[in-house]
Amino acid sequence: MGDLLLVRHGETEWSRSGRHTGWTDVPLTEHGREEARRLTPLIRAQGIGAAFVSPLRRARETAELIGLHEVADVAVDAELREWDYGGYEGVTTAEIQRERPGWFLFTDGVAPGPPDRPGESVRQVGERADRMLAKVDAALGDGEGCVALVAHGHFLRVLTARRLGLPAADGALFQLATGTVCRLGTEHGRPVIAEWNVRPGS
Repeated sequence: MGDLLLVRHGETEWSRSGRHTGWTDVPLTEHGREEARRLTPLIRAQGIGAAFVSPLRRARETAELIGLHEVADVAVDAELREWDYGGYEGVTTAEIQRERPGWFLFTDGVAPGPPDRPGESVRQVGERADRMLAKVDAALGDGEGCVALVAHGHFLRVLTARRLGLPAADGALFQLATGTVCRLGTEHGRPVIAEWNVRPGS
């Protein structure tokens, strides 16, 4: 059975400035596009059997720039959307902490947002990650090679925690940079982090 590859999209204007970017569909910056292109050799070396990508533009563009469609069938899956930050969409941590000193996303959650973006708890994000991991396991069981996910920083951190059998809030332990690849594998039948925050030459 193959490994699970996690690809965080390249830089956006909002990720560069630290604004919480949930379901707002912002594009990559030119630097973000270059971050994605640099990952192509890493992706081509993996032997990918199946791939899933978030429907948000920054993830889909990253998938295209790394050439994922040339090496695997790519399915767009809404489970891979970023955390819905609700009322904190577009707001930086520093701005939130002026109103809520010591606020931390993984333990304190988000403020309610509008009806189309009400916000998610860490538990809800963890449930989404579990549903996505069930699809990953089905794909790994059906074919050969790795499964790749192209998605977003906070969601992939939660998904990593759940893959390792940890509570969703323990995603806080896994800092994840833009334009990087991570590999989750197994050792003696148990899930492990095999590589993290990898860029070409790192």
